[in-house]
Amino acid sequence: MIRDRGRIKWTSMMLPEHVKLLRDWVAEETYEQEKEIDEQQLELMNEVLAQAMELGLSVTITHYRKPRHELIIGKIHYWNELSQKLHIIDRFEEVHRIPFKHIADVRLTDE
Repeated sequence: MIRDRGRIKWTSMMLPEHVKLLRDWVAEETYEQEKEIDEQQLELMNEVLAQAMELGLSVTITHYRKPRHELIIGKIHYWNELSQKLHIIDRFEEVHRIPFKHIADVRLTDE
């Protein structure tokens, strides 16, 4: 039976700088790319946002925040036309300001 020690066997021959670079490289591999949105999705998101703002419904918003996508559940406070940001208040009464260009998906949430 072969007893392979995996990383232990190789790390003793590597400099600490090399180990750090390898760890950074592995972390960068988990980065996500920002999603492209087509016109149909944009129109659907616009309808959901208008409905949620009008009726005060909760929404689930997926948005890109470097280096990954994040999920926020809350109610839309208002839409800032000048800065093109959506202001959302989550369940913990925390305010999030999300640039509209970073929003990947919007769905109504059942509460």
